[in-house]
Amino acid sequence: MSIAELRSQIMRRKPITRVEDEAPADERLARSLGLWQLTAIGVGGIIGAGVFSLAGAVAHDVTGPAVLLSFLVAGIASAAAALCYAEFAGMIPKAGSAYTYGYVSLGEIFGWFIGWDLLLEYVAVAAVVAIGVSGYFRFLLDGIGLELPNWMMGAPGTGEGHQVDLFAMLFCLGSAFVLSRGIRSVGRFESVFVAVKVALVVLIVVLGVFHIDSSNYTPYFPFGTAAVFTGAATVFFAVFGYDAMSTAAEESVDAEKHLPKAIIYSLAIAMTLYVLATLVLTGMQKYTEISPDSGFSTAFESVGMPGVANIIAIGAIVGIITVVLTFMLGVTRVWFAMSRDGLLPEWFAKTHPVRKVPTRVTWIVGIGSAIMAGFLNIRTVAELTNIGILMAFVVVCLAVMVFRRTRPEVPRTFRLPLMPLVPIVGVVFSVWLMVSLRWETWVRFVVWLLIGLVIYFAYSRTHSKLARTAATPTGDQ
Repeated sequence: MSIAELRSQIMRRKPITRVEDEAPADERLARSLGLWQLTAIGVGGIIGAGVFSLAGAVAHDVTGPAVLLSFLVAGIASAAAALCYAEFAGMIPKAGSAYTYGYVSLGEIFGWFIGWDLLLEYVAVAAVVAIGVSGYFRFLLDGIGLELPNWMMGAPGTGEGHQVDLFAMLFCLGSAFVLSRGIRSVGRFESVFVAVKVALVVLIVVLGVFHIDSSNYTPYFPFGTAAVFTGAATVFFAVFGYDAMSTAAEESVDAEKHLPKAIIYSLAIAMTLYVLATLVLTGMQKYTEISPDSGFSTAFESVGMPGVANIIAIGAIVGIITVVLTFMLGVTRVWFAMSRDGLLPEWFAKTHPVRKVPTRVTWIVGIGSAIMAGFLNIRTVAELTNIGILMAFVVVCLAVMVFRRTRPEVPRTFRLPLMPLVPIVGVVFSVWLMVSLRWETWVRFVVWLLIGLVIYFAYSRTHSKLARTAATPTGDQ
């Protein structure tokens, strides 16, 4: 095979067609999500371990009180990418999110790599969030005086005698069970629990503001100003839940109109609450005293409000579970989309005959995330997550610029403003945050991509539906 032929294969692009026109009945998803259910899924994916657990861990070990600035930096990068996602979501309302956008606009090899990347990253997000839930659950058990064996209380190396984080594993498996019941059940679950979570953050802010001690903000940069960007790279996974929400496009009743709005609404709501919550957390306690596992609960306990601390612990468990659910939804839909396109075995793309959800991949993801949550520490998993999502953001921001030039005639229900400034800002911030991550994280990421490269050339390149139908090199129709 010549280089030109190989290039034409790996750069073929998926045509923009309606799912109803291309997918058999057993490879379609049920449509039942409206605007506010989509927004709830987005908020459910954004607000969770980032505010309830990781904010405390980063403030304690990485940034000090400047963790608020870390969230703002991450939010700016995320907002630029969110507008790019919103434009694509209105044009291409299909499962797969960044994978599908890259496949349609840049070519198969780009779609494959971003999809392969997201498979690992979304599973890692579900795992890291489950670890955050487990931290608050252990705090609650300690509060009622229930002592359990140390071996089941955390991953190896996270504490004396710890061998496995059993609770984190159970949360992952429980989320897989909820997802397997159908998207309508997921939508209802998210709507109720997200309302509880938002109310909890508001309660934290309203009560905590009266216990702020301004001296706790000094020094504001105990680890140096550069730590703000390291912190932003670490907390970044806490501000991109809308990405996972966009993978549910085929389950929306009017995705072209609702998805762009839901993406913007969910990020705006979440960032407002993040800023207020981190301001309160670092004002209530000195950063050196903030608990990396259950920051807000211990903060309220320290000011003599143990009852509120327990309420927060219960609410955090409820709230963080919705994040596990959202990202597990995301990875199963990306896997489903890749399998339906033939890049992975189509066995995974089969949906349940009644519930119309991909139950096969749902349980595989549930077990995989449970294993990761049970045996890895929270920072390692969080950084592994962030580098992959940042790479996805770079691809989507580049893709939206390319698609504006190559396919200007495609109807767009939302057009991002200030083109090309906004996507360029998204690319620059994302690359900047990626550079801030530790070299060990880069090694793990590169190894995963190399495994993906082998699988693509050994299987996906010749088994994709475009290859089997002898599609044109561009695939445009």
